[in-house]
Amino acid sequence: MSGVLYVVATPIGNLEDVSARALRLLREADVVAAEDTRSARVLLGRHGIARPLVSLFEGNEAARTEELLERLRAGARVALISEAGTPAVSDPGARLVAGAVAAGARVEPVPGPSAVLAALVASGLPTDRFLFLGFLPREAGRRRDDLARVRTLDATLVLFEAPGRVGTTLGDLAAVLGGGRRAAVARELTKLHEEFVRGTLEALAAQFAKAPPRGEVTVVVEGAPAGAAAEAATVDVEAEVRAALERGDSPKAIAARLALRTGKPRRAIYQLAIALKGQPAR
Repeated sequence: MSGVLYVVATPIGNLEDVSARALRLLREADVVAAEDTRSARVLLGRHGIARPLVSLFEGNEAARTEELLERLRAGARVALISEAGTPAVSDPGARLVAGAVAAGARVEPVPGPSAVLAALVASGLPTDRFLFLGFLPREAGRRRDDLARVRTLDATLVLFEAPGRVGTTLGDLAAVLGGGRRAAVARELTKLHEEFVRGTLEALAAQFAKAPPRGEVTVVVEGAPAGAAAEAATVDVEAEVRAALERGDSPKAIAARLALRTGKPRRAIYQLAIALKGQPAR
């Protein structure tokens, strides 16, 4: 296939944060596929670029991908951009990239702004190993389950969150990972009102529960202390469940507590508790 898909990173706030290569390829593209065509027009207009625009967002991603793959098969140069930052990172585009690779098209990344990396490198937390969690589930139980699975990882954690849910999410992070862990809340990165608020998860949860932030938010959290994984692995889950049942604890409460402590799925622990509840004590 002679077509080329350019995955172009664009500014996350400050419109000056765009590379010369990105601008050149946007000028040369036969079509620009944009998550938000309105913000794309602002960026292109600032740099005097007039190219055909099509939308590529969550609601039309499947159908639009097929259309763009046809253009690639015909030899077109397609530039993919998201509303802000690097496409396909918690944004549409991964389906198109996968389809282009499967079809044999050349895919070229055009690196640039990323809220993930910007927040990480300015957080003051370790940067040698990190795990990006994207947006956590909105449902509280699923969110805590996801956090329990990474509780013992010694890598720095990075995640996105909507402003109105930051306080709740920080509270869950404190409850699951430990309130003493260091963290940073990055707001409005590269924009006029950019702000980093640093502290423990417990302190940040209390602060943002009272005053939700405004604007785009990225949260960076310190990894687990050394030995956390080994400690969790030594927990005898069945013995803990039996002991808790003998104390009269409910299967639901047991599952919630042990899932946080061990990182094992809450549902699996709950099912074990239900199974053991009817058995005679040993």
